[in-house]
Amino acid sequence: MDILDIIDKKEKGEKLTKEELQYTIDNYLNGTIKDYQMSAFLTEIDLLGLSDEETINLTDIMLKSGETLDLGFDNIVDKHSTGGVGDKTTIVLAPLVASLGVKVAKMSGRGLGHTGGTIDKLESIEGFKTSMTLEKFKKQVSDINIALVGQMGNLVPADKKTYALRDVTGTVDSIPLIASSIMSKKLASGASSIVIDLKVGSGALVSSLDEAKELASIMVKIGKCYNKKIACVLTNMDEPLGYAVGNSLEVIEAINTLKGKGPKDLTNLVINLGTQMVSMGLNISEKEAEEKVKENLYNGKGYEKMLEWTIAQGGNINSIPVSKNTKIIKAPKDGYISSINALEIGKLSRKLGAGRLTKDDEIDLTVGIVLNHKVGDYVKKGETLLTVFYNEKEITDEEILSSFKFNDSVIEKPKLIIDIIK
Repeated sequence: MDILDIIDKKEKGEKLTKEELQYTIDNYLNGTIKDYQMSAFLTEIDLLGLSDEETINLTDIMLKSGETLDLGFDNIVDKHSTGGVGDKTTIVLAPLVASLGVKVAKMSGRGLGHTGGTIDKLESIEGFKTSMTLEKFKKQVSDINIALVGQMGNLVPADKKTYALRDVTGTVDSIPLIASSIMSKKLASGASSIVIDLKVGSGALVSSLDEAKELASIMVKIGKCYNKKIACVLTNMDEPLGYAVGNSLEVIEAINTLKGKGPKDLTNLVINLGTQMVSMGLNISEKEAEEKVKENLYNGKGYEKMLEWTIAQGGNINSIPVSKNTKIIKAPKDGYISSINALEIGKLSRKLGAGRLTKDDEIDLTVGIVLNHKVGDYVKKGETLLTVFYNEKEITDEEILSSFKFNDSVIEKPKLIIDIIK
């Protein structure tokens, strides 16, 4: 067997056997197959795709390339987001769902992109520790139903190595590669049920609804192959989620949401995702799950669990620093906001220092952007459109305003939940 023959076979549009995929992954991990050869292989997959069978086989090979966790609980529900601008959902969902008796044992990553990942955001809470031993992790889940840390153990090394290569070879948006990457990690982390928030739109990894449905379908199929309960919730990412974009700012908005004072779109998303998680975790109907989620969102029990969780991991929820340097951007004209380019808002946030371009970049957790209005809102000229929180790095009014479009006619509010695929 030879990597050049395998690349040639895929280039001709032929199906690869599991043995050929295994050979490729094994020999890339041990260094026999070089980066430039693997790049060619990934490019062919990006161009020609993989069949469902090939994608399932690739996921299995990546899953078994390292350790898998058995946390010893039978109702662990994991939630994954494909990432978006202002996406602080996990910070609201995890304690809310845990407050209802569902165990949330989650490993998250640091972010490469507009803002930090969930781990970076949590570290904006003074003292919050995002690493612990596996034994302490299990005990905390047993004691309070929730623990959230950075990646531990040697989980899915094949994904780590291939993802780093995908990131620099323009193959990040390949549907089968996304599916195998996400699902191998979720399967390795020991959850019995998986809910995926699959973002669709200008600020998402997947911009096309057809591609999003294709990705959701194959991930659901993979999950079912491993006897997991799984749901993919397709959600709109054409504008930022909520009002806050930036690490500390997003955590503060998440806390306010747990107090029942969150933005409508974020609250709606939390209720929808939480309903799926609680229904799976407690094995109850979605109607009953939704009632429970709403009850604990508004009666303070979700927030109480957030406090308990934060204390357990060493954090002080009353100390979340944000930059004292602010700049107000005002509406340039009267009108309805017809669009807010989520991707551009994300890029500007990163330019302020809220995100990374490379894994070695340092993040400024205190900076970002807080919107005052969303798509469909009417604004008057001179009214505050948003506030920029900055330190050393700044952005101009023109850069921000170019992300907004206005219309004289009434604009319908965008639909947040597009579809649920199971």
